[in-house]
Amino acid sequence: MKIKTIIAFIIAPLFALFIILFVHLLPGNPKATYTLAITLLMAVWWITEAVPLAVTSLIPVALFPLFGIMDAKEVSSVYFNDVIFLFMGGFMIALAMERWGLHKRIALHILKITGTSPARILLGFMLSTAFISMWISNTATVMMMLPILMSIIGKLEENIGPQGMENFPTGLLLGVAYSASIGGVVTLVGTPPNLSLVRIYQIYFPDAPAISFAQWLIFAFPFTFVFLAFAWFYLYRSFKPEKNTWASIHKDTFSKELTALGKAGREEKIVFVVFILTAVLWISRADVALGGFTFRGWGNLFSESKFISDGTVAIFMALILFIVPGHTKPHKKVLDWATVSKLPWHILLLFGGGFALASGIKDSGLSLWFGQQLLFISFYPTIVVILCISLIITFLTELTSNTATTEMVLPILAGISINTGINPLLLMLPATLSASMAFMLPVATPPNAIVFGTSRLTIAQMARAGLVLNLLGAVLITLFTYFWGAVIF
Repeated sequence: MKIKTIIAFIIAPLFALFIILFVHLLPGNPKATYTLAITLLMAVWWITEAVPLAVTSLIPVALFPLFGIMDAKEVSSVYFNDVIFLFMGGFMIALAMERWGLHKRIALHILKITGTSPARILLGFMLSTAFISMWISNTATVMMMLPILMSIIGKLEENIGPQGMENFPTGLLLGVAYSASIGGVVTLVGTPPNLSLVRIYQIYFPDAPAISFAQWLIFAFPFTFVFLAFAWFYLYRSFKPEKNTWASIHKDTFSKELTALGKAGREEKIVFVVFILTAVLWISRADVALGGFTFRGWGNLFSESKFISDGTVAIFMALILFIVPGHTKPHKKVLDWATVSKLPWHILLLFGGGFALASGIKDSGLSLWFGQQLLFISFYPTIVVILCISLIITFLTELTSNTATTEMVLPILAGISINTGINPLLLMLPATLSASMAFMLPVATPPNAIVFGTSRLTIAQMARAGLVLNLLGAVLITLFTYFWGAVIF
């Protein structure tokens, strides 16, 4: 029997049972102890992936009512909320983009603009990947970019030869993988941990203003821009070919790729319009305060503006794609259910499980208990605490699911902020961003695994480059959270 199986199915349940029977965290409140036992069991199963992540996410539905932590109806209702619909609607639009090839056209247009020298090719692929990853999953982005990248690498090797290329293909592959993760943090729908933060923050601080799409974009975009620039510079300096061996590929290469795609069809144009409108509506929905000036959102046009969320916009725009007929086959719509069936339903359950766990940790008093145990951190400078959180989460997610890690850690950080008086976003923001910043190992993120699967780079190459970016990311997250986050939030 594998060690992972022994830990997941024998040691973890026995340890959870030991906690239930012999540990008393809060006298007179056994719910906190029960929740700790269930949390540890879920954490082990999420980390080891002994069963699918979505299966582990269903544990609260089965155990919370049995142990009196949450009512069955209450815990079930947590699994479907406006954040889930935001992800669902955004992913539907992304699937429509993939169905009609809009994502490829966007990528090739960016590559056409950036140029064909080594630095420009790397920059073009990183910008294309980061931009697309803002709106669709980083896994889908890399899967889409990889065939284009391999085609370009093949053309370069034909013109220059493998010797002249040196390690440049490695730099290109790492650039695509890393920029998919970096670009994903720009928008709330770009990566699951962002949505986890929004919902868990609402659960713990219901009276605080909700984090809007526009607020997050204004906060995360400068961070991503700076980090992407550093990542591009570092990868280029590390993997650039020698000048005397490089002969730039023809400047019309990407133009020819675009020509091969043909003219954009009616469906592609419709998806593009819906995509742009959705982004504009997300950005302009809620009021955004910058200093002494407030940009008024369109949501104020409605008498009950608080009833409207970014999830409302996502589903409304996705519904349009189900209604508008296509041109190629008029009786078929731009988006159909066969396409939407590719939606990652397991991620929705993973979200729900994390939200249910966060609610249970809060309702049982476990988060406050954790906060009391960690009161000592209030004696350290806040910026040092932020850096420690960033480093811990960054390296933890090298071995665990970023979404699962976020949903385990954020409730604890919320409890710490309540007990210490530290603004919760100063702790929760860096944890969320750091969960998407794992660059060292192929198992850390799907983009890393996908490019590693090309057999064109080694774990040592990825680990060396990834370690530098892990450390750089933690420093940048700390600085942006402490200084820029205070302005935006």
